[in-house]
Amino acid sequence: MRIVQILTLLGVVLGAHGYLFHRLWFMIPSSPGRIVMLVAGITVVLFPILSLSVGNYLPQSLAAFMSRIGMSWIIVFLYLLLAVVLIDLVRVTHLLPIEKFFSGSWIGFLSLITVIAFCLGLGYLHYADKQRIELSLGIPKEGGRINTLKIVAISDLHLGYGIGREEFERWLPLINDEEADVVLIVGDLVDSNTYPLFARNFAESVRKIRAKQGVYAVLGNHEYIGNATKSALFLQSAGITLLRDSVILINDSFYLIGRDDRSNPGRKSIAELIAPTDKTKPLIMLDHQPLNLNDTEKNRIDLQLSGHTHNGQIWPFTWVIAKLFEHPYGYLKKGDSHIYVTSGLGIWGGKFRIGSQSEYVVIHLNFDGGR
Repeated sequence: MRIVQILTLLGVVLGAHGYLFHRLWFMIPSSPGRIVMLVAGITVVLFPILSLSVGNYLPQSLAAFMSRIGMSWIIVFLYLLLAVVLIDLVRVTHLLPIEKFFSGSWIGFLSLITVIAFCLGLGYLHYADKQRIELSLGIPKEGGRINTLKIVAISDLHLGYGIGREEFERWLPLINDEEADVVLIVGDLVDSNTYPLFARNFAESVRKIRAKQGVYAVLGNHEYIGNATKSALFLQSAGITLLRDSVILINDSFYLIGRDDRSNPGRKSIAELIAPTDKTKPLIMLDHQPLNLNDTEKNRIDLQLSGHTHNGQIWPFTWVIAKLFEHPYGYLKKGDSHIYVTSGLGIWGGKFRIGSQSEYVVIHLNFDGGR
């Protein structure tokens, strides 16, 4: 059944590319221009396939270039496809006289490319503009030795070929300038492949994250895609405490609960994880994918942090994500539980944000209800 699904998806993707290249072919008036378009199109289609299959055997700079161009093409392709479908709908319904404009016309073709480039350029600028989200929450429990806790929560960094060391290090001041008590990484630090992380010594950069009481993380689905064991080794080499279906009591004041990603079908339930804890102390849980939030409320988790959704990342996937998840983004109070789903600091695929934002979350927890 899985093979049938993969073949069906592959057929749809190839068919959509065939339709797009066919329409662009007839928009361009000259044969040399058509051939350049077709060769360039086939090349960028092959780039992500090659980077995934043989990237580890190529020079790192070349593999990174192919990955970035290829993954960006996925978004470029989507918007070109949507634009061409819209043009064809207008053309066949004769709502506007655009036939000559988009048939054998450099003006039509270049106008289309310019509009797409402008939209994606704005999307890149929006991606690069990291937003600081600040929350102040009261938890009606004693915090032991502390009354307040400052958390910096980040998720979905997707480090690897797409987001390199240099870009990640530009994010470090955003995190470190907060002088947080703890930094919590809510999954998908790794972007599906640990090879470039070890090859380029990413751990040296990740170890620069500072927090008074430590940096903690859980695995996301991309750590599983890239091999969970190797991902765990990388996190540990980077000085991060990995919570993999485990609980830790910090400073005799609050619990950090790290759920393994749902990619692990044998992961523990919330009830199993918190069974040995002292429920009078604050319970803070990291769970990469924001699913079954009723369980969070039922088990009286004080704060859950999740990521994964990217809030859709780009329109129209923002609409799709809103339908797939009970709460795809932002803050939610569910019973006595505070829940925040972050859209992520990094990104998967092309570096464009359209209808979503890149963010890091600063949370001030006041224990004993903030009294």
